[in-house]
Amino acid sequence: MSISVGVGSSQREPEVMIDINTTPLIDVMLVLIIMLIITIPIQTHAVKLNMPVGNPPPPLVPPEVVTIEVDFDGTYIWNGLVLPDRKELEVRLQSAAAMAVQPEIHLRPNKLVKYEAVAAVMASSQSLGLTKIGLIGNEQFLR
Repeated sequence: MSISVGVGSSQREPEVMIDINTTPLIDVMLVLIIMLIITIPIQTHAVKLNMPVGNPPPPLVPPEVVTIEVDFDGTYIWNGLVLPDRKELEVRLQSAAAMAVQPEIHLRPNKLVKYEAVAAVMASSQSLGLTKIGLIGNEQFLR
């Protein structure tokens, strides 16, 4: 579009361009294409490393598990064997604490047992130096 003031005048004003100047856009696109062409081969190269080969780690041995059940009347059951009293339980806990790799102690209290009997097992285990103690069978206490 242009506006001309004098139709018959000898001096004409230059016409106004309303099209976008695409030259800078093309220049930027060419630079980006060149950078892409330069960087693509760098990304596809792999660096090969000769990693040292060592001995594989020894297989993991699952820990020994000792299950202590506390029955409703306060009797202690060591891996299915009924113990006569708390002293026998402490003797067995002491021998377990003296082992090179301490066993895991899984304590399963009965729902009807007094807290005192369960706390006694946990206190004895802790005082003798056992560190892997866990309560199992907690689903019975949900209700």
